[in-house]
Amino acid sequence: MQYRLSAADLSAVTLSEDDAVKNVLQNVKMILSTRKGEIPMMRDFGLSMDFLDRPIPAAKALLLQEISEAVEEFEPRATVVDISFDAGASTDGVLRPVVTVEVSA
Repeated sequence: MQYRLSAADLSAVTLSEDDAVKNVLQNVKMILSTRKGEIPMMRDFGLSMDFLDRPIPAAKALLLQEISEAVEEFEPRATVVDISFDAGASTDGVLRPVVTVEVSA
């Protein structure tokens, strides 16, 4: 089954989630909303901010790669199927990735 997620979807975090699919989806949301270097003892977790202040096409390319690699490394139970961007990026210059993942939990 496929699920669409974004960092904006991050609601209350449950540290002891019993449902495997919800646990995977929560982990992917955490990856999307965390900067690399933010978490002590796991400095590589999250997304690097190399895409900041780049032209939109270059930022999109960097962000696509970052998201794919981070999800593959930190949540192997999820497979990135598609990454698109919220339409608001063209008007306000803010990239809002929407990630579609398939969960094999």
